[in-house]
Amino acid sequence: MIFKTSSKYNLASNLYDFMERGIEAKLFSKLREKVIPLAAGTVLEIGVGTGKNLQYYNQSVKVSAIDFSKGMLEKADKKLKQLNRQNIELILMDAQNLKFENNQFDSITAAFVFCTVPDPVKGLKETYRVLKPGGKAFFIEHMLTDNYFINSILFMMNIFSKIFLGTSMIRKTENNIKAAGFKVTSSERYHYGIVRVIVAEKSIK
Repeated sequence: MIFKTSSKYNLASNLYDFMERGIEAKLFSKLREKVIPLAAGTVLEIGVGTGKNLQYYNQSVKVSAIDFSKGMLEKADKKLKQLNRQNIELILMDAQNLKFENNQFDSITAAFVFCTVPDPVKGLKETYRVLKPGGKAFFIEHMLTDNYFINSILFMMNIFSKIFLGTSMIRKTENNIKAAGFKVTSSERYHYGIVRVIVAEKSIK
C-alpha cells in the first residue's frame, strides 16, 4: 500500500501544482500563510509534498520536512533552493514509521496529508509520539462534513481520488486526531466545512 501510494505521487509530482493552482490561489495559500508561521522551535512537517509550505516558516525555526514520494521531494528541493533557506531539511520518510526519537519536536505541521496516509491513525500516533509534551500540532485537512449533500459529492469524488492518488475524500480526520491521543484546542471550518484548520496539543503528563 505504501509503495502504491508513493508511486502515484511520484507520477503526479510533475502536474500536482498545476492541478491544484485554482484552489491553492483561492483558499489553500491563505490558510498556509495563516497557520504555518505559528510553528515554533524545532518543527516536523509531515508530508511536505512539492514544498508549498516552505516559504511561510519563520527564519528562527529549524524544520525537518518529510515525504514518502521522491518525486514530490524533488519539486520541494527546487523551491527550497530558490528560497535559499538553510533552516529547512528535506527527508524521504514514511509518516507511519517516523525515524525520530520520542518527544523530539516542539511543533508539527501537516497540510492535506492525513487524507493520503494509508493508515491515518497509525501515522497520527507516530506524530503524537515524536511531539514534545505541551507541544502543538497544526493541521490543515479536508474531510467529511456535516452536510449530506456535500458528502454525497465527496463520496463520488473519492472513487477517482483513491484510484489516481490514493487520497481519501471521506475521512473523519478530526476524529482520527483525537483517537491518536491529541487534545484538539481549536477547529476552524472553511469551504463549506470540507477544509478544517485544527490545532491540537500533546498533554503534559
